[in-house]
Amino acid sequence: MYVKRSIEKTVEYMSERFPAILVTGPRQVGKTTMLRKISEHKRTYVSLDNPLVRDLAVNDPGLFFERYEPPVIIDEIQYAPNLMEYVKLYVDEHGRMGDIWMTGSQMFHLMKNVSESLAGRVGILKMQGFSANELDGYEGSPFLVDTGSLIKKLKQRKPKTLKEIFSRIFMGQMPGLYDREIEPEIFYSSYVSTYIQRDIRELTQVADEMLFLKFLTAAAARTSQMLNLSDMAKDIGISTPTAKQWLSILITTGIVVLVEPFYNNRLKRMIKAPNIYFIDTGLCSYLTRWNNPESLEVGNMSGAIFETYVVSEIIKSYQNNGINAPINYYRDKDKKEIDIIIEQNQKLYPIEIKKSASPKKDAVKHFYVLEKSGFDVEKGAVICMVKDLIPLDEKNWLVPVWLI
Repeated sequence: MYVKRSIEKTVEYMSERFPAILVTGPRQVGKTTMLRKISEHKRTYVSLDNPLVRDLAVNDPGLFFERYEPPVIIDEIQYAPNLMEYVKLYVDEHGRMGDIWMTGSQMFHLMKNVSESLAGRVGILKMQGFSANELDGYEGSPFLVDTGSLIKKLKQRKPKTLKEIFSRIFMGQMPGLYDREIEPEIFYSSYVSTYIQRDIRELTQVADEMLFLKFLTAAAARTSQMLNLSDMAKDIGISTPTAKQWLSILITTGIVVLVEPFYNNRLKRMIKAPNIYFIDTGLCSYLTRWNNPESLEVGNMSGAIFETYVVSEIIKSYQNNGINAPINYYRDKDKKEIDIIIEQNQKLYPIEIKKSASPKKDAVKHFYVLEKSGFDVEKGAVICMVKDLIPLDEKNWLVPVWLI
């Protein structure tokens, strides 16, 4: 059964305004399925996974466009980056909006060609696995601490228990898990093998694949922590420059995201290292060897994986609307911390993330540091396991995790 994706309306919006669109994201998050669904079979579909088709695209791109005439969906465009120049020629000649839809699951060589050949001609969208809203059948929108919209959501949605939340965290967000009703361990074992054998072996320079897997696992163990590449490199037995290169692979293939610290020259004692988060909590759970949601919920990664889930959902809420998530975090040398800061229109919305069902007022005790930033500090939130939307004080609210 097809699950309606929140990004669909953004694809259609951009397709009316750009001659070409490119949907990027990790493997198996449903990019092709979504595009084929909303095209209603009115587009030619061609996959560069097919070696014969790929050879044609690489060696005779002009003939490729004669054979696969737009409107067209070109799947896995990264296998023929030289095709971008011919996409440019085609859209410049014909000028029709939305003629060419492309997908790409590996961005190392692709984005350079996109920026050089298709600047101003292509709308680029990032897509991830299912969001909680999609799985529950709700309309998604960029998350903000807006009590009016949160109260409206509260009236429409069914509360979720801690067990239900951690079952979803453990399961992860990959569509294949839900389409085939496959065990997460089996699915992610295959996923990791495919990821390393295809994206890593074919498109990057990684000499030791098992060592790269150890690096991937080390990154999963550090989700929701401040990034320390030298420590990771030391633990695995690689150089820091190699760790930096491999981290860039995880970022550009959509496996992890870095949340940068909030920068403001009025706040003098800030820590400048980013925090690292896995996007898919099921993959993170698999790599860190949790074999059921109950063990994960009571284990030593419980708080970190809960925070990872919340941050991932916030990021997806923006990406599904074609927006880069405007989020940062705060930590200073006095150990004052704020998990997430959403910045909108010179206004800051501070957010703490707690697995607790009854956080105390000290959860927001560091929000005051932002008052020195020169920005307006708006309503804050503690996203947690509370059962209702409850004001914590005159400016901050307890927000159930199932409302984001």
